[in-house]
Amino acid sequence: MSLFSRLKSGLSKTRAGLMDSLAGIFSGRVDEEFYEELEEALIMADIGARTAAEIIGKLRERAKSGKAADIEEIKGMLAEEITMILGEAEPGADTDAGGLARPAVILVIGVNGVGKTTAVGKLAKLFKRQGKVVTIAAADTFRAAAADQLTVWSERAGARIIKYAEGADPAAVVFDAVSSSKSKGTDVLLIDTAGRLQIDEPLMDELRDLKKAVRPHEILLVVDSLMGQDAVSSAEGFNEGLGVDGVIMTKLDGDSRGGAALSTKSVTGKPIKFIGVGEKLDALEPFHPERMASRILGMGDVMSLIEKLEDDYEEEKAAELERKIKKMEFTLEDFLEQMGQIKKMGGLASLAGMMPGFGGGKLKDEQVAEGEKEFVRMEAVMRSMTKAERKDPSILNASRRRRIAAGAGQPVSQVNTLIKRYDEARKMMKSFMKPGSKLRLPGF
Repeated sequence: MSLFSRLKSGLSKTRAGLMDSLAGIFSGRVDEEFYEELEEALIMADIGARTAAEIIGKLRERAKSGKAADIEEIKGMLAEEITMILGEAEPGADTDAGGLARPAVILVIGVNGVGKTTAVGKLAKLFKRQGKVVTIAAADTFRAAAADQLTVWSERAGARIIKYAEGADPAAVVFDAVSSSKSKGTDVLLIDTAGRLQIDEPLMDELRDLKKAVRPHEILLVVDSLMGQDAVSSAEGFNEGLGVDGVIMTKLDGDSRGGAALSTKSVTGKPIKFIGVGEKLDALEPFHPERMASRILGMGDVMSLIEKLEDDYEEEKAAELERKIKKMEFTLEDFLEQMGQIKKMGGLASLAGMMPGFGGGKLKDEQVAEGEKEFVRMEAVMRSMTKAERKDPSILNASRRRRIAAGAGQPVSQVNTLIKRYDEARKMMKSFMKPGSKLRLPGF
């Protein structure tokens, strides 16, 4: 079993224990006060009042029917209800349904400022990784420099782009893009449409005309999770006025814990297909309802974290790391390399939402900020060491530690803390390599 397979196996065995992060709410009897506090907590997590009331109502019904004997069972039921509302995992944008003629046309819509153009670029990159030929149509001729911005994204994603001058007829851009895509053998045509500061009738008329002209295979609505219930209202308006097939939720790496995703699915009934979790080109992930339920409840999403590590880590390096862990040969040199790997993945800010104990709001921001500072301090200490010292920390006597501290501009206590954390990391890594062991996350 590979290193990442062991991680996933250990996490699945300890997943239930992560519910302990809800201890602040689930600490007393199941009574009226409990339900009121829970409903308030759900609303504070950016779940709309309507959806929160629906969840609490279902919990009450299940409790009255005798299906919940104690508060522990209520915990599990809450996660189940949230997952049920979010629905089953559905495939991303459908580009192969029924062997339809190429290109598969995807109309991407949304109001200004939600990350629509960025989402188009990320979708293009995702399809390119699947081996598809991608063309982008810059049909947002309303916003100044929109086509220029999309050109940058298309170049980064390796996709063709069809664009006209600002103020041109969007229908003409799309007509040209469809014709060109057919002649060039395009598999997927992504159409970036114009938005407004809010939904208005001219915008909806323009989108209806585009829909009628190209008859897209899918219409994907981009909404900003940080907009909370405004995002839900926007989704409801677009679905009623145009009809959407799926939703892309952006900025789920920020303070929001996904409550808007839950309300959007509940109100529109449309599946969430992708979530944006960062600014990088590859920071667009397929949506997993059960994992989003975990994030909403402040339980983290460690399974997605491991998958992210697995995707970003070269197979040979992972095998070498596994060998070193098994033989207890994991050194500070390796520790320094792992810190570089975390930086490559976007730093703690991009990973914090997946870690249990890092909920939304100010607490998460403070934890992440302090963690980033600690990373800088630890890296400074390790780079102040010689290569021999990083490979064999046992030679670090008092005089060496003083020299390292001075070189790093840190107190000796910072060197001692680093060595202590390194020892703890080695023990933790060794423990989950044992067959049948459970992964223990220090501090959680």
